[in-house]
Amino acid sequence: MPANTGNPGPGQAPNPSTQLPQRALERLQQTRESGGRRLFTSDLSVNEFLLVKEVGFDPVGLVVGTSIYHIGYQYSGLGQSMELGVLTQAMYSARELAMSRMEAEADALGADGIVGVRLDVLQYAWGQNLAEFKAVGTAVRARDGKSYRTSQGKPFTSDLSGQDFRTLLAAGYRPLALTMGTCVYHVGVQSMRQWFSQIAGQNVEMANYTQGVYDARELAMERMQYEAEQVGAEGVVGARILEGTYGWDAHVIEFFAIGTAVIPTRADHEIEKPQMVISLNDAS
Repeated sequence: MPANTGNPGPGQAPNPSTQLPQRALERLQQTRESGGRRLFTSDLSVNEFLLVKEVGFDPVGLVVGTSIYHIGYQYSGLGQSMELGVLTQAMYSARELAMSRMEAEADALGADGIVGVRLDVLQYAWGQNLAEFKAVGTAVRARDGKSYRTSQGKPFTSDLSGQDFRTLLAAGYRPLALTMGTCVYHVGVQSMRQWFSQIAGQNVEMANYTQGVYDARELAMERMQYEAEQVGAEGVVGARILEGTYGWDAHVIEFFAIGTAVIPTRADHEIEKPQMVISLNDAS
């Protein structure tokens, strides 16, 4: 399969979401053809690098995708708890742009997948209401010649560490895709009268706030699970829910669910028995 750099071939229109800048293409080309030998870059630790190689994959290059996105604002009723759909879509679209560009770089290197993916959101003093969405990982290629790509022909993506990636493959599973779900939610504000009528010096649950954040987390989880179902996964490992405000109103918060969707590669899943390890490091 020819590498898909996201840049147009003969007779093809450019795809703005995945088109790589010239500088990126030059770096990737240099990585592929470095004096007749293959030079790789990687953000894997030494242990991760060696374990990934042990399980039959070679790192081929550090891949990056980015999108600087203007995060708008959506007004809601002060006392109303509700999802802010415009902001939810913005946060999702920005991350998708970064992910697709990272995958395009992996395609350009002829990689089977990307391990150790990190998704970061950065804000800069020079850009009010702007945020950079960045995806970074190490592209890898299998030595056995088999295809480990998704059913859509894309490189697999995973935020598992090199150690977890090795353990997963050794136990008869493999990663499919980094799946995510997001929900930007406004938690309704209570009036002073409501506030004092409820607490009045008591220890009491604030049901309005509880229900708001509960609903928002559930929406994020549902969307992550839906993505996993769409790629045909058996389950999601390493799932976690992150929260961020990004300069919005104090009652507006994003709940972001993310994890690695996996499928089995064989029927038996023998787990290596733990072994005793005695450290030779100086305890002092």
